[in-house]
Amino acid sequence: QVQLVESGGGLVQAGGSLRLSCAASGRAFSSYNMGWFRQAPGKEREFVAAISWRAFSTMYADAVQGRFTISRDNAKVTVYLQMNSLKPEDTAVYYCAAGLENFGSSAAAFASWGQGTQVTVSP
Repeated sequence: QVQLVESGGGLVQAGGSLRLSCAASGRAFSSYNMGWFRQAPGKEREFVAAISWRAFSTMYADAVQGRFTISRDNAKVTVYLQMNSLKPEDTAVYYCAAGLENFGSSAAAFASWGQGTQVTVSP
């Protein structure tokens, strides 16, 4: 199993950018599909983006398509989420996740989760 620690969250004005990082520890990070999810207050956790284990495939939620970019550096055992043109509705706790199941956007495909990092976008 892999352990995950997110960083890079914070407060930013609308239109600004943030880059989230997720550092992994454990075995065989490069074998895992990686994903980002978010949960806003009073709402359920939702899929944001995912990248396959060899980075051949990426997937994005419609709400972030064209604004967010997921990437990974297997040598640094880190996955990133570059967030541009941020909107107040992007405010949420962002979670990194790792999984070995079929690549997709379902939370069920990810067995390991980080503790989350808060992103707040002011109007």
